[in-house]
Amino acid sequence: MGPSDVVRAVVEAQDQAMTTSTSTSDLFEWDGRCLHYETFGTGDDVVVLLHGLLLNTKLNRGFARRLAGGGRRVVLLDLLGHGQSDKPVHAAEYRFDTYVEQVIALLDHLEVPQAVLGGVSLGANVSLLAATTHPERVRALVVEMPVLEWAVPAAALTFVPVLLTTHYARRPLIPITDLLRRLPRTGIDGLDSALDAISLPPDVVSAILHGILVGPIAPTYDRRAELDLPVLVIGHQADLIHPFSDAENLTEQIPGARLVRGLMPFGMRVFPKRMLGEVEAFLDETVPVTRTIATT
Repeated sequence: MGPSDVVRAVVEAQDQAMTTSTSTSDLFEWDGRCLHYETFGTGDDVVVLLHGLLLNTKLNRGFARRLAGGGRRVVLLDLLGHGQSDKPVHAAEYRFDTYVEQVIALLDHLEVPQAVLGGVSLGANVSLLAATTHPERVRALVVEMPVLEWAVPAAALTFVPVLLTTHYARRPLIPITDLLRRLPRTGIDGLDSALDAISLPPDVVSAILHGILVGPIAPTYDRRAELDLPVLVIGHQADLIHPFSDAENLTEQIPGARLVRGLMPFGMRVFPKRMLGEVEAFLDETVPVTRTIATT
């Protein structure tokens, strides 16, 4: 399969995901910072989806449209430093535990007592941490490409050079990222999310990467084993940064967790038919949509 086939598949998947569900974009304040979120669909059955490192809400829009078409309200949050949320340049503001508090603050802002949490990579880990620290707020988990023990070496090899480059070569990078931000976007959500990521100011990227290295990035083994809620784990083969063994181990560590095997990173967005079907079936079985029966 060539690059043109992949692009065609992405466009077709995005077109198929489009529904008549309503969508809105809004901001709320957390700890003096403005955070951006998007809402697809309506109703009391809420799913919050979180993006991966340096990405943004665009990554999960197709997923959100699909779930909203099934009667759920899906909320996409730009974590601090990402997307349209504020972007401070202090590393201390980018700890995983502060990301968890942003998710809980979103639920408070929406007046949602409980929600399904899901996320990719960074978002998967934030969801796991939220479920262990605020179990009363989480109905179920859908975690894709979690970053656990086996992922650490590959993640370090990938992101430490980026951290060093954005820190020490910040000045020559600024005009490059400024130019990238001015380039027109493609209209393909996942690709545009990646373009937005490489357009982030270098001092923001440096702060984010430095900040996430402070404190725990995932629940301990004991805390994972204590989770008592429906959990779907999605791992992909041929993923060097998120080894499939991490997804397998997490599934074994959480009682009753289920595992879905993908073929390629972000395959759920390129070829979503089977993968999204698995997620929908899991949610319909474990946290079905509340149907309101009209009375006369």
